[in-house]
Amino acid sequence: MSVSPGSLPRSSHASPVSGRDDATSSPAVSLLPLYVDLDGTLTYTDLLFESVLLLIKRNPLYLFLCCVWLLRGRGNLKSQIARRVELDVSLLPYNMALLEYLQHQRVAGRRLILASASDRTLVQRVADYLGIFDAVLASDETLNLKSAAKLQAIEADAGGHGFAYAGNAAADLAVWARAAEIIVVNASPGIASQAQKLQTPALIIPPRPFKWRLVMKALRLHQWAKNALLFVPLMAAHDLDGENWFATLLAFIAFGMCASATYVINDLFDLASDRAHPRKRARPFAAATLTIPFGAVLVLVLLPLSLWLAASISLPFFALMVLYVVVTLLYSARLKQIAIVDVLVLASLYTHRILAGGLVSEVVISNWLLAVSLFMFLSLALVKRCAELEFMSGDGKVALAGRGYRTSDLSYLISMGIASGFVAVMLLALYIDSQVGGAMYPHAEILWLILPLMLFWIMRLWLKIARMEIHDDPLLFAITDRTSWIIAVLVACVALVASIGEMA
Repeated sequence: MSVSPGSLPRSSHASPVSGRDDATSSPAVSLLPLYVDLDGTLTYTDLLFESVLLLIKRNPLYLFLCCVWLLRGRGNLKSQIARRVELDVSLLPYNMALLEYLQHQRVAGRRLILASASDRTLVQRVADYLGIFDAVLASDETLNLKSAAKLQAIEADAGGHGFAYAGNAAADLAVWARAAEIIVVNASPGIASQAQKLQTPALIIPPRPFKWRLVMKALRLHQWAKNALLFVPLMAAHDLDGENWFATLLAFIAFGMCASATYVINDLFDLASDRAHPRKRARPFAAATLTIPFGAVLVLVLLPLSLWLAASISLPFFALMVLYVVVTLLYSARLKQIAIVDVLVLASLYTHRILAGGLVSEVVISNWLLAVSLFMFLSLALVKRCAELEFMSGDGKVALAGRGYRTSDLSYLISMGIASGFVAVMLLALYIDSQVGGAMYPHAEILWLILPLMLFWIMRLWLKIARMEIHDDPLLFAITDRTSWIIAVLVACVALVASIGEMA
């Protein structure tokens, strides 16, 4: 597939441009051939990192082979990886401002060459997809086309005549030093300053600004609300011991950091399907507003820190945390692609938090609590999938990218989700009946008021799914929904009244 001069790949908004030319108006066209870097310049991401992620997702043992391949040179490493992955170049986050400039130059008759240190196989796919380049210069099994090697290849291709070069990194300074015209794209302030000392750039396309809110978004801090489930055993047992609550608070923090690390891993493994999603393509790693190496640093900091904190709480809790990490990684790498299995795993991960909370607070978890939570969380997991399928069907797609579902499955999944929610309420009713005359709830009959509240919330949730009023995250909906908060407060009040020893 190629992109015609009048069209552009779907991506984020174009960055502002500056310099002698204006990419969005009518820049002058030079007669010099223009050589364009790919990684970090034409696209905001790096094809080597993208390919490594695909390879590891396919089989983590490839990491050891990568070390062996690297011994024979970076070119060999890139070539071996490119042979084994299928990178969808149509989904890459392209620099739209640069693409607009290049298409104008192409229409005016300028020769464009894509010159990249990435493997030739992948670079050629990008060139074929965009359809605006006359030739490709790239790495192969024996040559890593970077810095001086790239300069040599460009000068040979240019036949000893002048050339223009568009780049972004320190490795491009050697090429800029010999270029008759330079274009600075997505470069850091330091690199841009060094480039301008060489000569005045014909065009400068600045990088997108780094924003800490993007880091917070990538860490999914709102998802820490799920870790409140750690406190459920304490509340269910009416345990007011301060030490138990403090230990559970530390466990909450440990689980939060661990979950944030696994969310980053999930996003890195899920780049292609996120980019194909109408809303998830705006996620920081999918849109490349945060880089893959930055994500790796976040994981290497948060994951060990969370496990260290878990080990300091107790070794059994540490074991549960390790199990959570293993299951989550399996989910990210494979289980999320298997229909039904994915929602069962999600439901179990919710219940896992309740088990961990009971372990930390030394509260014995009742079978009733486990059964109610499992079916309730299964219903919520199905809400998430149904919401995604609703919007995918609205876009005319027949399958959910990166998942094992088709839009034709929607009616069945809705039936299963509603049934799971109703089963959870039924189990809660049986539990309430078992508490009549019990010591934990002296006025257990008052607990029956919880049932209509829960039924209303579940039925309303699924009604909103049918109306496409929930996107793909039921937790975020519940956190921001005023009615959900009112119901939660009423349920808490009913449970409190039912548990007091004497009623006025």
